[in-house]
Amino acid sequence: MAPTNVLITGGNRGIGLELVKRFLAQPNTTVIAANRDPNHPSSKASADLPKGSGSKLIIVKCDAAIQADAFSAIKELETQHGISHLDIVVANAGFQSGFPMIKDVKRDDVIKHLDVNVFGVIAMYQATRELLMKSPEGKPIFAPVGSAAASLSKQPNIPNGAYGASKGLLNWYGVRINAEDEWLNTIILDPGWTQTDMGNGAATVFGHEHAPVPLDESTDGLYKVLTTATKEKYGGRVVDYTGQIMDW
Repeated sequence: MAPTNVLITGGNRGIGLELVKRFLAQPNTTVIAANRDPNHPSSKASADLPKGSGSKLIIVKCDAAIQADAFSAIKELETQHGISHLDIVVANAGFQSGFPMIKDVKRDDVIKHLDVNVFGVIAMYQATRELLMKSPEGKPIFAPVGSAAASLSKQPNIPNGAYGASKGLLNWYGVRINAEDEWLNTIILDPGWTQTDMGNGAATVFGHEHAPVPLDESTDGLYKVLTTATKEKYGGRVVDYTGQIMDW
């Protein structure tokens, strides 16, 4: 029986690391944790994570801001690790810096967010598409991690002229990918305002002690969504960690 192969970007910290832990604990599962620096202590520490029977962890370099990295990572997986298919790809790597008002936001700030949060996801989709097509179960999932900051109907009342806009464009691509590839279940995941370094950092800016959603609660929910989702129910939609379909 072929193993379940799961690739998670940003897999050495925060939401990415917690999803790596959950999938790696399952039997007969190969988890690929992609991150910018496999030699970083946080990445090396992943080697000691508990593993289910017959499961293994592969760590590859992939900087979402470097367009060629996604393709290089897939080539390495195929040629050096014998990866011949993927079942789930979670495009989790993201970038957030500052909370400018539109009157103050700089073009370069917007481009930096687009490089990681949009162009990096497009590159990951393009690089992994053929391996997802080869998923033995025939029900592959491509799941970019979005944000409630992208909402149009319930836009958070905070200045967010770069990050929020980039996640809004990410939503558009998620819907489009799901429509163009009928065989692929594309879900935009909303982890909530989670207690990660990024989430807590943002919370302090707005006078809170920490973000409201505990990390375990968010990632337990995201794991459940990823392992129970169907294209009919969730494809082309924003789904939060509770399984709720969110408004645009």
